[in-house]
Amino acid sequence: MELLHSGKVRDVYADGADLILVASDRVSIYDVVLPTPIPDKGRLLTALSLWWFEQLSDLVPNHVVSATDVPAEFAGRAIRCRRLDMVPVECVARGYLTGGGLAEYERTGSVSGVPLPRGLVEASILPEPIFTPSTKAPTGEHDEPITYDQVVDKVGPEVAERLREITIDVYRRGAEIAADRGILIADTKLELGWAPDSTLVLGDELLTSDSSRFWPAESYQPGRAQFSFDKQYVRDWATESGWDKRPPAPEVPADVVEATRARYVEAYEKLTGNRWD
Repeated sequence: MELLHSGKVRDVYADGADLILVASDRVSIYDVVLPTPIPDKGRLLTALSLWWFEQLSDLVPNHVVSATDVPAEFAGRAIRCRRLDMVPVECVARGYLTGGGLAEYERTGSVSGVPLPRGLVEASILPEPIFTPSTKAPTGEHDEPITYDQVVDKVGPEVAERLREITIDVYRRGAEIAADRGILIADTKLELGWAPDSTLVLGDELLTSDSSRFWPAESYQPGRAQFSFDKQYVRDWATESGWDKRPPAPEVPADVVEATRARYVEAYEKLTGNRWD
């Protein structure tokens, strides 16, 4: 195998005609990799992605070739994948107003050029899910929100419409499945690419605790920050620590690591119905 790319949290190897996508235990916030790993994170996210790929396989094809035909040293945290020509856009769907979307709304009354009703607050449910794409920034730089018209400029009107359609459809289906299991999906980020037969295919990870915001439905209350089954807990710790969000990042305390891992595990178990060993 040949190492093609070592990203913030995943490594990509070439193995013949396929790629081996390996999820590490590294955690990245504000586009900076923290020096402290979250134990089992890579295995948890890999297992959750595979579960979601199966749930949504009738809706949109995915890049998975095999979850077992991988090198032994990567077992449990790697997927054998098809090679894709990745679309140069981060495809984001939002069903609730939070994070960067909330900040933009408070400044402009819209998110990524999509106007929203007045009077929305932290964690407000949106009238309908919206497509809020962003750039794909090089390592060390930040993704920036872009409008739908800017996506059209990048990929053309037909592809832009297809990206929006797939993103919203995946979000709606995922949110419906998760809600039946007591989890609200506030937003999610998808990666799409072209297969050799010109089909748009889901790649990377899908509806995980790193690519989505998961909230417990039982305690949901708009107007305040929500308990989160994802790395928001680490983001909150980092903000309170006084770190300036620039590298190098500080070490993460053991109690924050343990609590974060517990949230990843709980999200996996609630969504899949499987116990994590």
